[in-house]
Amino acid sequence: MVKSMKKKLIITLVLLTLLVVYLLLGSYFHIYMFCPIKKITGLYCPGCGVTRMCLSILKGNFYQAFRYNPLIFISLPFFLFYYFICLFETYKKKPSKIRILEPYIWYFLIAIFLVFGILRNIPFFDFLKPTVV
Repeated sequence: MVKSMKKKLIITLVLLTLLVVYLLLGSYFHIYMFCPIKKITGLYCPGCGVTRMCLSILKGNFYQAFRYNPLIFISLPFFLFYYFICLFETYKKKPSKIRILEPYIWYFLIAIFLVFGILRNIPFFDFLKPTVV
């Protein structure tokens, strides 16, 4: 069990390193991926602004990160908490209570992201669009 946990931690560190390298090289060369939904439809998807949010977090500008994508900024600690629960669950023989509720949590999150994606494209909710402060 310890080997699988070490393997998961190494994979996590490699992925985080690749993310940071992508963000730093992208900011230097201005080569980021574009949002295909925004490009094709002109509408903001629930993930629009995530790259700029990550860059703002790396710079320590948390308010600007929140302005780029408030939903993912707020839910990021919960995703990290869930990830570490799954990671350290290898020591237990039975799943944690969060893992038992997992399907319902995912349905709830999908619903929230869909509603957020719709709301951020309604003119009354302009404050949900990715904005520069």
